[in-house]
Amino acid sequence: MSDIQRLFENNRAWSRDQLESDPDFFKRLAALQSPKYLWIGCSDSRVPANEILGLAPGEVFVHRNVANLVVHTDMNCLSVLQYAVEVLKVEHIIICGHYGCGGVRAACGQTKMGLIDNWLRHIKDIYMRHKDELEAIAHETARADRLCELNVLAQVENICHTTIIQDAWARKQDVSVHGFIFGLNDGLLHDLAVRITRSSQTEELFRLKTGAAAQGANG
Repeated sequence: MSDIQRLFENNRAWSRDQLESDPDFFKRLAALQSPKYLWIGCSDSRVPANEILGLAPGEVFVHRNVANLVVHTDMNCLSVLQYAVEVLKVEHIIICGHYGCGGVRAACGQTKMGLIDNWLRHIKDIYMRHKDELEAIAHETARADRLCELNVLAQVENICHTTIIQDAWARKQDVSVHGFIFGLNDGLLHDLAVRITRSSQTEELFRLKTGAAAQGANG
């Protein structure tokens, strides 16, 4: 049996198991999705959002990229964000990194890796912003893990600065942004103790004004 054929066999077995345990499973799955959560995580195959959170399909909307970045020119990520916030009305946005992230480790070094170097420069910017703290950490693995945490915190900032989130808060939509990190060694999520729920928690420069408020500011 080829690798691809094995995938289809696995799929059929999974489908049978789901129906045996819950005959209405696929009826519910085919209905309109209404997740409360948007997960923005790393593409790493060891970090599956649904399983980590203990949620069923349909309960979490997912976007993944290398090193869980939120880049303001990434139309893919922003499109997912807009759909999640404006159509699905998610209540929680989770930025989740993980310790041992290969993208973060690569950003700590100077090895040329090709096209992805352009993507990893966003993490190098974070490294330089916290250079003194990071280079005071002697152990290379511990330094990279701290950068994983700092990267999550930076992406929380980035997503809060988007027009999508600023507009949601301006119309009093209930949506909060959280920073988590996942441990590959123990399978546990760790809360980085950041929860942003309103525009006033972001830097003033990024608090976009609309309507009369904007006109008054320009007058």
